[in-house]
Amino acid sequence: MLRAPRGLAGAAFLKLAFAARTMAGEPTVLLPELRSLLASGRARLIDVRSREEAAAGTIPGALNIPVSVLETALRMEPAAFKALYSTEKPKLEDENLIFFCQKGRRGFQATQLARGLGYKGARNYEGAYSEWFQKEG
Repeated sequence: MLRAPRGLAGAAFLKLAFAARTMAGEPTVLLPELRSLLASGRARLIDVRSREEAAAGTIPGALNIPVSVLETALRMEPAAFKALYSTEKPKLEDENLIFFCQKGRRGFQATQLARGLGYKGARNYEGAYSEWFQKEG
């Protein structure tokens, strides 16, 4: 079994492992593309952080659906989704359904979940809210 080193070396190892995992199959979006998609109105953003985290700040226009309830939300009938979230439910064929969290892990998890449910345009904003806040906030 491969073990990650501790300390800064361990953090670097985990960051590389995460990067390799995202490059190895899960579609991602980087900040320049996200800016363009948002400016053109072609992105549907879902903040999968907790309600408390999202209330403290989020990317403008994002819908907050915590990762803990995301599967239930994505399996809802469209009318029930709209009643609960006051917006249309994403369609399976929607392009640029972009998930994000604080650092990237929950966004990655949400993207995997959505793609597993058939949302072909699901992607993870790799920089997550921490990058957005640092560069755009």
